[in-house]
Amino acid sequence: MSTRLQAGDTAPDFTLDDADGTPVSLADYRGRKVVVYFYPAASTPGCTKEACDFRDNLAELNGAGIDVLGISPDKPAKLATFRDNEELTFPLLSDPDRGVLTAWGAFGEKKLYGKTVTGVIRSTFLVGEDGTIVDAQYNVKATGHVAKLRRDWKV
Repeated sequence: MSTRLQAGDTAPDFTLDDADGTPVSLADYRGRKVVVYFYPAASTPGCTKEACDFRDNLAELNGAGIDVLGISPDKPAKLATFRDNEELTFPLLSDPDRGVLTAWGAFGEKKLYGKTVTGVIRSTFLVGEDGTIVDAQYNVKATGHVAKLRRDWKV
C-alpha cells in the first residue's frame, strides 16, 4: 500500500505523456496552482461525470489561477478518444505502469462493492505554486466533487 500525501508535503514530481503522446511535467506548472486528480478509467460512467464536471468548471478554476490535470492508467490513444468524445479541454495524462499513482497514494487497496480490491483510488490534490500539497482528498465521489472543491477552496 502506498503512503498517502497530506497538506504540506512536497508533491512528487512526474513527467507523463498526454493524450497526444506529448510529455507533461508537474514542474511545468510551477508558479501556478494545479489540481492533480486521479481516476480509474477513461470513458467509464463515474470518470466521465468527474471529467465533465472539471470541464464545466474549468473557466472558474482557471480564473482563480488553478489549472487541472487528470491522470489514469489508460494509454494515450484511449485518453485521446475520451478527450475528443467528451470535449475535455485540460490535459489527460497516461500512467500505465502506475508509478505516479503509487507515489501519490492513489493506487492500492480499496473497497469496491463490499470487496477489497487493488486499484486506482479516486483522489484529488491541490498543488500550490511552490510545488507543495495544499489539499489532499482520497476516495472522493465522482458526482458533485468539483462543487465541493470550489466550496472548500472558495473558488
